[in-house]
Amino acid sequence: MTRGDTEQTKVHHKGQEDDFIVIAESKEQVKKWTEDKTIPLVDVVSSFDVFVTDKHGVQGQLNRASKSQLENEFGTSKEDDVVKLILEKGEVQNSKLGARQGERNQANASGA
Repeated sequence: MTRGDTEQTKVHHKGQEDDFIVIAESKEQVKKWTEDKTIPLVDVVSSFDVFVTDKHGVQGQLNRASKSQLENEFGTSKEDDVVKLILEKGEVQNSKLGARQGERNQANASGA
């Protein structure tokens, strides 16, 4: 049984000290928002978390950005403001999340 075979949209901003990532709902939603700022951000991003990848670009491991990292790069630690800046200046990329194989619970002998 295959599970988790989906696509993820990331908006990447290459900062001076690190790479910053915001997870978006879709490439289309980001495009619509950049053209019409009246669209609520909650319809554009999956969460208001900002991630860093320790200079590994879009493919790096996502770690939540600290307030000091946000302050140093964007001049503010307010995640709502940083998310807007990343959506405006960042590069949108889609990546496919790998499918997982196997049963959900191996201890469940019935396979249901």
